[in-house]
Amino acid sequence: MFLSAASISREPPKMSSGTQYLGNPSVDSLKGNLEKIDNGEVEKAQKPHQSSAPAAPAKGIKDSANQPADEKNEKISGAELKKRAKAEKSAKRAQAKEGQQKRLQDVPQPKESKDQTGKGLTIQSPQSSASTVQHKRSGSSSATVQRPLQLRSAQHQPSAPGPELKKEVKKVAMFSHLYGTPRRTTIAGAGKDVHPSVLALGLQMSNYVVCGSNARCVSTLLVFKRVIDAYTTPSGTSLPRHLTVHLSAQIDYLVSCRPLSVSMGNAIRWLKLLISRIDPDTPESKAKAELCSAIDNFIRERITAAGQAIASSACSKIQNGDVILTFAKSSGVERTLLEAHRQGKSFRVIVVDSAPLHEGRNLARSLVSLGLQVQYTLIHTVSHMVQDATKVLLGAHAMMSNGRLYSRIGTALVAMMAKEADIPVIVLCESVKFTDKVALDSIAMNEIAPSEELGYSGTETHGVGSTEKEWHDAPNFQALNLMYDLTPEEYIHMVITEYGNLPPSSVPVVHRLSTNT
Repeated sequence: MFLSAASISREPPKMSSGTQYLGNPSVDSLKGNLEKIDNGEVEKAQKPHQSSAPAAPAKGIKDSANQPADEKNEKISGAELKKRAKAEKSAKRAQAKEGQQKRLQDVPQPKESKDQTGKGLTIQSPQSSASTVQHKRSGSSSATVQRPLQLRSAQHQPSAPGPELKKEVKKVAMFSHLYGTPRRTTIAGAGKDVHPSVLALGLQMSNYVVCGSNARCVSTLLVFKRVIDAYTTPSGTSLPRHLTVHLSAQIDYLVSCRPLSVSMGNAIRWLKLLISRIDPDTPESKAKAELCSAIDNFIRERITAAGQAIASSACSKIQNGDVILTFAKSSGVERTLLEAHRQGKSFRVIVVDSAPLHEGRNLARSLVSLGLQVQYTLIHTVSHMVQDATKVLLGAHAMMSNGRLYSRIGTALVAMMAKEADIPVIVLCESVKFTDKVALDSIAMNEIAPSEELGYSGTETHGVGSTEKEWHDAPNFQALNLMYDLTPEEYIHMVITEYGNLPPSSVPVVHRLSTNT
């Protein structure tokens, strides 16, 4: 845009009332502005419909009237608007937060004072105890007295019950592989397929009501007879295929109560093999009757008759004037001693016992009631008692394939002491207790009983301010309760079975014969 000199020298426009006219600008300043406009150099953005910026006022003239106009004419971008809005928003939040904190500080705190009874603390409001309450509808007012709130003292407040912590089982590192699921002591959590007789038998085994290898085996087979009698084959399957699965549920429950003995394992394998050989076309009632009859024959031949044959053979080894030493309690040894006493032989019996089961007490009580001379002692005196003995009769939990005796813990010590004193050690064992397993020590295969069975009662004091239960729960204390030990074959003189008298090295041969028949 070009301006002529005539337009420059024109008179200033008339101003409305109340407007102050600042005078004409100089020609040089106007020419400079025109040159900047022609060259496109504009310092500030201008609004539409607005001409070039006004010239600088003359000397001595105030500039206050032009400053607000420049601020209004300034153009703000979108980014700057967002930035300003964000800043305003954060300022409002900070102001609201400060106001809230100030209001909380201005609220007076309640005062605590002792109750007259002295049982606790009371909270008193800063307002007067009598306050006026105005009803909305009637507009009447009534004075209400605010009673102080009584709080219990800290010592009377019950603490919230925390989660029950499971008792940590302290494991001995050498026998850590033997620790499994803790023994079942109740029927809680048992499967719905478990027979009531099996439930009762499992608890009896866990509490040692049914104890001993032969007793546990016979009880298991008799209970399985009841299970088979109550069994009904589901539709769509056969008895040989489904009955074994049904028995597995019963066996799993018994194992959870206490591990199976070797005789129980042999009897269960025999029963499952017998079930698998049943013809699927055989009527269910006939198949069940055959199974129950076979179980009765197994008990009669492999346990009862075998025990009688062993007792007769071992009785011939007892002479008049003998002193028979035995350890704990064995049904075979008890039957042999009673048979010898029935034949009129005069002999004396030394019963060596050990904790925690003290099974020898029942044996000594039974022998004394029948008129035998019995001497009862604990295992710590076996080195002295063995000097008076002439023969040692021991029972067996199992006989290993390498000829070693697996029996109640303490048996190996008795056999070693007898061997040292040159006293023959005779083992009485049925073939149903033979196994094809090989054991070199009592570490790889054993049974660990709960350590609480070792006899602490929690009331006996051992030192000032300490009970046996306290030191039993100490973190640096470990209790080991093994059930069995292993006696090497060189300490065993003879093994008497229903097949005759044989050395320990012949155990695998007899086991092969007994399983094939």
